[in-house]
Parts: sequence; C-alpha cells; structure tokens
Amino acid sequence: MTHTGGSGARWEDVSALGLSFATSRILLSALELGVFTVLDTGPRTAEELRVKLGLHGRGLADFLTALTGLGLLERDGAAYRNAPVAARHLVRGESYAGAFLEGAGAALYPAWAGLTAALRTGAPQNAGDFEAMLADPARQAMYLGMMDALSGPLAPAIGAALDWGGRATVTDVGGARGNLVSLLLRDRPHLRGTVFDRPANGPACAEHTARLGTGGRVAFVGGDFFSDPLPPGDVLLIGHVLADFSPEQRVALVRAAYRAVRPGGALVVYDPMPDPERPDPLAVVGSLHMLVMSPAGSGYPPGECVRWLTEAGFRDVSVRPAELGNTLVVGHRPA
Repeated sequence: MTHTGGSGARWEDVSALGLSFATSRILLSALELGVFTVLDTGPRTAEELRVKLGLHGRGLADFLTALTGLGLLERDGAAYRNAPVAARHLVRGESYAGAFLEGAGAALYPAWAGLTAALRTGAPQNAGDFEAMLADPARQAMYLGMMDALSGPLAPAIGAALDWGGRATVTDVGGARGNLVSLLLRDRPHLRGTVFDRPANGPACAEHTARLGTGGRVAFVGGDFFSDPLPPGDVLLIGHVLADFSPEQRVALVRAAYRAVRPGGALVVYDPMPDPERPDPLAVVGSLHMLVMSPAGSGYPPGECVRWLTEAGFRDVSVRPAELGNTLVVGHRPA
C-alpha cells in the first residue's frame, strides 16, 4: 500500500486494498488453468490459448491484460509470453513454486471468506477432516505440494543456521514427504535423515525422496506428535507445526523434542512469528491462516518460542529471520 507522507493512505489505496481479492483470484485462476505452463513452450495468441486451455473466450482478453499488468505475462504483438518471474517460478516442474498458491486457492481462499465468523466465534472455517484429506490421493498430493512450497525455500537459511560438520542425523518432525530434509541432505552427503509424520504420508515420502535422489538416506516413521516418541537425531526440525496447536501443546512438543535431540545436538523451529513491535505482514497473514484453518492454532512472537526452548533445557537460543515471513529459532542441547 502506498502512503503519502504523514497523511496516511489515500482512498484509492484503500479501495484497491478492498478489491485485492480479485487480483489474487486472477493469479490463482491462471495457476489452476495452467496458463504459465502452456506458455513455457513459446508465445501464443489469445485465440491459441483459448483453444489450448478449453476456454469460452468471453473475458479472456481482460484476463490476459490483467496478468500482463501484474507483471506475470508480457505481450509481443498479438502473442503473450511468460514474464521472467513466471517462467522461473510458475511453470510446473522441479522449480515450480506455485504449489502452495494452488492449494491456497482450493483451501485457504474459501476459508478466508469466513474470517469475520472466525473472529466472532474463534472457530475454524475450513470444512472436512485432516485424516480424510490424507486418504484422498488428489487432495493429499495438493497438500504435500503446499508443504514442499512452504518449506523448500527455507533450506538455505536452515543450512546456514548450524554447523553441520559434526552432525550425522537430522529428523524432520512433520516433514510431510521429505522435501526439506532431502534438500539438506543433497548438499551434505554425510547426513542421513528421518521424517516423522502421519503414517498416510509414508508412501508419498518414499516416492518423493527417490525422485530427489535421497531415498536411500531418508527413513520415514509414522506416528502422532503427542502420543508417540519423536525419533532421535543430532538435529530436530519442527517447522510449520507449533503454530497449528495450542500453547500447551507447543510446550509439550518442545519438551518432547528436547528428549529426542541427542546431547550436543540442536533444535530448529520455524513458523510465522509475528512480532507486535515489528509486524511483518506475511507473518501476520500466516498467523491468521491458523485462525481460519485450525481449532486452536496461531502464530506466536519469537520471544515466546525462545522461552519454550529455554524452559525445556535448550541453551544458546538464537533468533533469525527467514524467507516467506518465517522466523527461525535455534536452541542447543548441552553435551
């Protein structure tokens, strides 16, 4: 949003903000239709896109003009091509970063329509059961793609947060299908990894890690965060997990992590952690995701996470910012 000196936002800015759901829907629909993937093979006219994508045609010119105005497409005469950012991130394939946005369009977008109700009642606005979702192959694949897109960009920051030279094993608690742990292992051939998550994700983890070339070095353990012991490791990762639960459950999970981290090892927690003193819009939005999607979850200030780790017994606890509105909190278990 643009501000004008000390006078605050202009009405034009406020009006655009109120209608930003339309801009969001334009991008989400383009991903759903596969516009950027189709254009990866070369420029196409509006009519060629209409035929290829199976569209009616009404509104298509405005739709493509909007994508161009948003900087996602470029126009060359009568043809459209991907802008560099779309070519790099929004074409389906190994570097595809739109999986989270696709899942957001299917799950978060409808839930956010109930934000007012969630603020009034405190109740989540998403429909359906988590275990039922994991039992549906199409919905499970979308969910796991979202998790990959959320965690993958954090691999460099997590890698830089620790000295991995003396570490042999890493356990990712809530590691989905092993995407993050595989990225860490590919850059560190001496490491072996374990993914701890719902048993339904085991086959997907085996398939995904094999595709990434780490299958022989990643084990999957199925279980429940609160009723099963966490698999041990020199490093434990707990990412985008604590925000899903109540404060009491977070404390219990951090204490379980302390027991699982080997002496001399470390715990890395990452989540959206909005700081009231220095609010990051991405972190605040990430926290509100938890309001509309979970019974008791929310973001939490970094200082609270530091306290949980310190009270559990971790020492030398540090805080550092990470991508996509996340914060890393790293604690070390004494040798």
